[in-house]
Amino acid sequence: MRGFFAAAAVAVSVMAAPAAQAQTLTDAFIAAYRTSNLLDKQEATLRAADEDVAQAMSTLRPVVDFALNSGYSRSQQTASGPFVEGVRTTFDLSAQLVLLDFGRRAIRIEIAKETVLATRELLRSVEQDVLFAAVASYVEVQVNQQLLALRESNVRLVTQELRAAQDRFEVGEITRTDVSIAEARLAAARAGLAAAEGNLMVAREAFKAATGAYPRGLARLPTSPSLPASMEAARAVALRTHPAILGAQRRVTINELAVELQKAGFKPTVSARAGVGINDVGAENQSFGLSLSQRVYSGGAQASLLRQAIAQRDGARSDLAQAGVQIAEAVGNAWAGLSIANAQVQAGDRQIRAAQTAFDGVREEANLGARTTLDVLNAEQELLDARVTRIEAEAQRYLGVYRVLQAMGLLSVEHLKLGIPTYDPAAYYNAVKNAPSHSAQGKKLDRILEKLK
Repeated sequence: MRGFFAAAAVAVSVMAAPAAQAQTLTDAFIAAYRTSNLLDKQEATLRAADEDVAQAMSTLRPVVDFALNSGYSRSQQTASGPFVEGVRTTFDLSAQLVLLDFGRRAIRIEIAKETVLATRELLRSVEQDVLFAAVASYVEVQVNQQLLALRESNVRLVTQELRAAQDRFEVGEITRTDVSIAEARLAAARAGLAAAEGNLMVAREAFKAATGAYPRGLARLPTSPSLPASMEAARAVALRTHPAILGAQRRVTINELAVELQKAGFKPTVSARAGVGINDVGAENQSFGLSLSQRVYSGGAQASLLRQAIAQRDGARSDLAQAGVQIAEAVGNAWAGLSIANAQVQAGDRQIRAAQTAFDGVREEANLGARTTLDVLNAEQELLDARVTRIEAEAQRYLGVYRVLQAMGLLSVEHLKLGIPTYDPAAYYNAVKNAPSHSAQGKKLDRILEKLK
């Protein structure tokens, strides 16, 4: 019966081999990156954060308002005098500029910039999730294709065993019990085949969700990316480059700046204001002045806001420390998982060799009458289980490499060298950071927005 498993192996290799225009893992990565709604959302969130910088920058500039008022009035100059009535129209133009606020506007600008950088790290995290979903779904489809081929081979093999049992029963070599056992095993094999078909359908749906389309003739998996020589080296890279670490560092800076902002809130503000007005009879009025304002008493609100900012800063520092702990743990877990998968693959190879030898021996002994149909079916089941375990372990070993890369913060389009244009977070930021309105820079921003549609 070795030939049946050999046929299954050939079927597996045919499905895994590259066909004409077969879809590669690189194709899946690119499709996932280009069609991801999660990335689109995070990019939009980043552009919204960029606008916070523009709004903070705008506070450095004067605010200019105009008002045009027109209305009917009827009044007396004196209690016994005649009424004066008519339509009155006035136009007023005013401007106000903060001259000195002891750094509050500058701090808000820095907070907005740090928020942008923190949001960029969130975009990197989402990119990692999207790419890992692509490789996981790709591997899952291939695994289920191979398992389906094994289950089909298993059904054929058990069917043949049932026919042989029926032939031997008819000549009186075995009892009806042996035939019933073979029939039960065939029903179980068919149930396993149906489950394998269902699992493949589920895997195809996951692939479509990850990449935007159903798989088409998937090519053989390429060689997995290289990893550092040791877990310690991988951890060192992760603690330097992982977006969760870098984002937590930015949030610490944001909260430190928030403390400084609350401290500056106790200081006064110096503003300049100017205005000009004209009415419907041509009379003009002009004004100019400076103002110094400061809140003297707020019922303890300002002091409370400062204490709150200090507490939030301390919490952000703790978050940063915990992020380091979690990233180090994630790298360790991913590395351990990869080591386990490697060991399982090696053990699976030995298990398959032993199970194949046992199956061949039991089959020959059954032909000589020294073994029962149940013995043959049990040996065949052990060989099937060994092959299934080996396929699943190999998939986990392959995915384990990408889990380590993700834990290190390196599962990105750039690190995988996919060779496609990626979203440039600096392009939109540079276009809006100075709060452009109607200018050449504003027209450049319009062109960027048009490309994003």
